[in-house]
Amino acid sequence: MKRRVTKAIFPVAGLGTRFLPATKSVPKEIMTLVDRPLIQYAIDEARAAGIEDFIFVTSRGKSALEDYFDHSPELDNALKKAGKTELHKVLRSTNMDSGAIAYIRQHKALGLGHAVSCARKLVGDEPFAVILPDDVIAAEKPCLQQMIEAYQETGGAMVAAMEVAPEKTSAYGVLDVLKKDGRVLSVKGMVEKPAPGTSPSNYAVIGRYILTPRVMQNLENIEHGAGGELQLTDAIAYELTTGRDIFGYEFEGKRFDCGSKDGFLQATVSFALDRPELRGELASFLKGLDLSDTSAG
Repeated sequence: MKRRVTKAIFPVAGLGTRFLPATKSVPKEIMTLVDRPLIQYAIDEARAAGIEDFIFVTSRGKSALEDYFDHSPELDNALKKAGKTELHKVLRSTNMDSGAIAYIRQHKALGLGHAVSCARKLVGDEPFAVILPDDVIAAEKPCLQQMIEAYQETGGAMVAAMEVAPEKTSAYGVLDVLKKDGRVLSVKGMVEKPAPGTSPSNYAVIGRYILTPRVMQNLENIEHGAGGELQLTDAIAYELTTGRDIFGYEFEGKRFDCGSKDGFLQATVSFALDRPELRGELASFLKGLDLSDTSAG
């Protein structure tokens, strides 16, 4: 019987410089897709997958994240008095119970692997998930839930995977696939951002992981990679050297890279069009756009 995955790490220490000046005073994770911040999509996905303990790896200037998940008695009472039942329900869904969420500071920007390793004491000897909020995945069944169901059958370490165009593989960690069984990929290697023309496949690693506590030990043993950063991909790949299994999971759903402006805008339009109360007017506006006119306004 595989141990349940009930803990998830959310690495949110990045500065979000691609979204300056917006992120000068607002954490990127609080920026909204329609009317929900990026981080809320990640939390909702984790909750749907059965996650109970939420570990945020943060940095200076991220206090707005803590405030967002705190209770707001004044707003709560105001909505109740005004009889705004639906808005009150939405507000309560953003609250996190005391003890369910923990915050750890990453004092130096030394890569994703280092960010994950900051949470090693809270993870202990249990399997855990890692969710990168920049990767927003629209799916009928949330991506992490799909992965956890598959993990109960496979064990080992598991990463979310999707096929990308061959010319884009150099921007990702890429899987060297041994065989494919349905949506599960048996992996014989992983390469972080392979040089053009050298990629072992076009299956890219996307920001969802289910990892064993041994990966935390690997992060202590491997060397720092390019730019002096500690690569999570390298720590996962190290499992293969000790005879342990790694799997990719080709999830069902559409992924948006909300770490880029293009991806963020695409996600905003897509999620808005999925809302019945917004679809009609927005669709009409989009149809009426003159895409040949590059002038503002």
